[in-house]
Amino acid sequence: MSKNIFITATGTDIGKTYVSALIVKKMRESGFNCGYYKPVLSGVEEKDGKLTKSDCNYVVETSKIPIAADDCVTYRWKEAVSPHLAAKRAGDVIDTKRILADYKSISKKYDYLLIEGAGGITCPLRLDGEKYLLKDLIKDFGVSVLLVADGGLGTINSVLLTAEYAKANGIKISGIILNNYEPENFMHRDNLKQVEYLSGIKVVGTVSKNQDDIILLEEFFV
Repeated sequence: MSKNIFITATGTDIGKTYVSALIVKKMRESGFNCGYYKPVLSGVEEKDGKLTKSDCNYVVETSKIPIAADDCVTYRWKEAVSPHLAAKRAGDVIDTKRILADYKSISKKYDYLLIEGAGGITCPLRLDGEKYLLKDLIKDFGVSVLLVADGGLGTINSVLLTAEYAKANGIKISGIILNNYEPENFMHRDNLKQVEYLSGIKVVGTVSKNQDDIILLEEFFV
């Protein structure tokens, strides 16, 4: 069976895609058969029905997965808005059974699969009579979570809120990755220490701006 993990973040534009690309790249360079899947994707650019610019393109190109970006996503929209709204404006209804089927199919191709969410853990996928949030999809996948957070001011609060919400919904956060981390910044170093202390969750990696590699704790690969 694949060892799969879900990437979410404390909010939008925290760096999920950037970190996802570095993780898949690192895993593949370390000899692991690691793939990538993004169930829902908004804000894309296309030409002749093919993705030309998107989160999927970035991850595939960075990590050099031998797969087309189009094969890493189930639903995609041009408007850069929440999935529930993008789907509504495009006349789509997100079928979670279709997402689960794609997830199972893609999982069979890899020993490890990184699944990237949209926005934060409460991001809505359906609000059309059925209330279905990203946390519901994570639970349906039955996977643990890596939480991407910013290394700077305010991250203690956002990490703890997300961690408590996940815990209340029966979701395990297996590790935290701090993005935009400045190792020489005393506040960033303290943030790392305090989010571990207050949440009880290990920071398994840090990423500085424009970093092209990521160092992960060994237990991440187990």
